[in-house]
Amino acid sequence: MTTTLRPTEPLQRNADGTRSRRYQVCVNSRPVGSMHLGTSVAFGDRTARILDVRIDEPDRRRGRGTVAVLAAEEVARSWGCRQIETGVAGDAGDALRFFEALGYVHRNRGMEKPLGEVPPELPVGSLERPMGAAEFEAWLAYESEAYARVWIERGVPEAEAYARSRHDHERLLPHGLATEDMLFSVLEHEGVRVGTLWVSLQGGKAFVFDVEADGAHRGRGHGRTLMLLAERQAIAAGRRVLGLNVFAGNTPAERLYESLGYETTRYSLYKDLL
Repeated sequence: MTTTLRPTEPLQRNADGTRSRRYQVCVNSRPVGSMHLGTSVAFGDRTARILDVRIDEPDRRRGRGTVAVLAAEEVARSWGCRQIETGVAGDAGDALRFFEALGYVHRNRGMEKPLGEVPPELPVGSLERPMGAAEFEAWLAYESEAYARVWIERGVPEAEAYARSRHDHERLLPHGLATEDMLFSVLEHEGVRVGTLWVSLQGGKAFVFDVEADGAHRGRGHGRTLMLLAERQAIAAGRRVLGLNVFAGNTPAERLYESLGYETTRYSLYKDLL
């Protein structure tokens, strides 16, 4: 039996600059599922993205999905893509193992924590203050470089990683420090600066975009204090869910977030196309 992808629409040129196309997954011309393939908003036209793949129940566990994904990779190569990515829900263990078996590698995962009504207390001696203008400019230069380097370390070509860093910061911070619903804080402990925090208020949720203990003060629990500060800020703003992103391989951060009660909502995976 031969499993193929049959286009069900012309190649779409989307308003955000991406391309996409929908397909039927067919076995000997018999439809058994669907595939939606596109390119990445974040990384541009050279990175493909599996937006959705579904195999009908009677044809599952028979290798149809495997062949469909491999066929999608061939389509991506024909588009000139060098990499392909996808996302898997945090509770979809079977789907996660499926993509891992096909050589997809964890890049990052989204996590969330429901918040209560009472904000947590900060440790004795720890206080927060708003980030000043000069501090913000220095922090932004450092954080933009660090953000690009993280993507480079996870398989993104250097030019695309720096382009993503510029794009994301321009999109999220059109007015810099004065951007609405963005909170920038400095944590001090016993009068000494020990870390920084960037929290976004997004609709009914809050999101930690950046949290970092200063180099000389790491390993002393200030990262946990910064996360407690994020919870305090979210609760004060009326948000009852706090989310974040953590990159694969950042084991100390993953352990910290898990110990604080965060649960994985989505995994992002990628694969280089040779």
